[in-house]
This record gives sequence, structure tokens and C-alpha cells, in this order.
Amino acid sequence: MDLDLRKLRYFVAVAEHRHFGRAAGQLYIAQPVLSRQIMAFERELGCALLVRTTRSVELTDAGRQLHEEARAVLGAVDTAVRRVRDVDRGIPRLTVAFSPGLHVSDAIRAFAARHPAIETDVVPAHWWEQDAPLRDGRAQVGHLRLPFDESGLHTIPIGHEPRVACLPAAHPLAHRAELTSADLADQRMLDTPARRTSSLEEKFELVASGQGIALVPLSVARSYSRPDLVHLPVTDAPGSETCLAVLADRDEELVRDFLEIATAALLHN
Repeated sequence: MDLDLRKLRYFVAVAEHRHFGRAAGQLYIAQPVLSRQIMAFERELGCALLVRTTRSVELTDAGRQLHEEARAVLGAVDTAVRRVRDVDRGIPRLTVAFSPGLHVSDAIRAFAARHPAIETDVVPAHWWEQDAPLRDGRAQVGHLRLPFDESGLHTIPIGHEPRVACLPAAHPLAHRAELTSADLADQRMLDTPARRTSSLEEKFELVASGQGIALVPLSVARSYSRPDLVHLPVTDAPGSETCLAVLADRDEELVRDFLEIATAALLHN
């Protein structure tokens, strides 16, 4: 079957908002029209994507899978269209992917100082598919957090950061200065095979509502700081390694220059 990108965008809007009314508002279409388009999309695919109730919209297993796939598909399409237009207008551009919590602003500022004619964009790399923006062409370079599939990629080590336990402010362990893995042994942990989350926002919302504790890199915890959560160091938890990554066969001068500049800028952080 031919994939209808318009319906795919409609589905992603509903999946992001979990609400037909808000999704319709974002898309500037009437809610009944959106509902009909989604039902037609489900018929075309031959599977249910959403579970609808009077109060909420939830994704089926097939819907969750399509949501993950769709963002990469739509991102690649948007990138391809932009590149075609850039070539037509003679605009050189570099796009950098970054993992949650990691910052590339210092590297981009340093790169822009040396290459003021180059336009620089950023694209988020989702934790479950950090290498995807490099492989599908949305980005030429990534500032990523290991582990991910390194096959066919060249990586440059950048740094190391500890992982912390994120838990509700009212949790019995929240008053402690630090924790060990033994302290968490009998706690309900998120992102186990039985309870994975599709986004960091979802993860922290579940933590705040008392559904479990999450182990996350320190920079992620700081980026999603909120008053109803605390994060505590876990003294014996393995840390996270960060790196710059690029396709191994990518050898453009622009990419090489960015890797050199970014390595110097990010190693000083």
C-alpha cells in the first residue's frame, strides 16, 4: 500500500496529544474530519491504532509502534524537502542530533564563529533510537549518549556522567543524601521490560504520580527538574558515556570541521 503522509501526520498529532480536540486544533481542521481520517487510516492499515474512551485516547501496541516509526519517517521527509530547497537556494546547512539532557550550544557557537555562512540546525534524538537521525539523513552529526547501535558509525568519546534515581518528593527515600543499588532492590523501577515509557515526559509523570522510580543520567534529571520530584546519586550505579557520532563513510570537510571544533568545545564542559 502507498502510505498517506497526510493521514500519518494526523495520527502523530493525535498520538502526541492523546486527544482529538487538541490535535484537531493543532492541525487547523474540524474534529469530526480528523476522526474520520484516523478511522480511514486504520482501515487502510488493517489494524487498530487507538483505543477511544469518552475521556481519553490511548495507543494500541500497533499504535505505539507506528508512533515510533512515524516520527522518523516524517522527519526524513521534512529533511529531504528542506535539503532540496536549500540546494535550489544555494544554502549550506549542518544538522546536529542530540540526546536528551545533552547540550551542543557551545559547539554550535564555536562552529558558527568559524563558518558564519553555514546554517546550523538541531534535531532531538530519542533515547530508544539515538542513532536514527544519522542513519535516516535527518542529521550529519550526533552528540549522543551510549549505548546505541554503533555499527557503521564513527564515535569520538566526549565525557562521562553519573546516573541518578528520580523519585517523588514524598517518597520515603527522598530525604536521603545518596542511595545504593541495594536501596532500590525492592522498589518498582520504570523502564524494565515490563514497564517501558515512550518519552521522558511520560516517565517523569509516572514517577511523580508514584508509579515507580527511574534511573536517569544526571543531565536529564536537571533538564526536567520539577518541584514534585527529587533526584539522588546512586553511588554504585554505572554511569553514562557521551560521544560525538557520525556515519563512518561520511567524509565531508564541513563535518570534519564540526567534529574538530565540537570535540574541543564539549571536552571543556
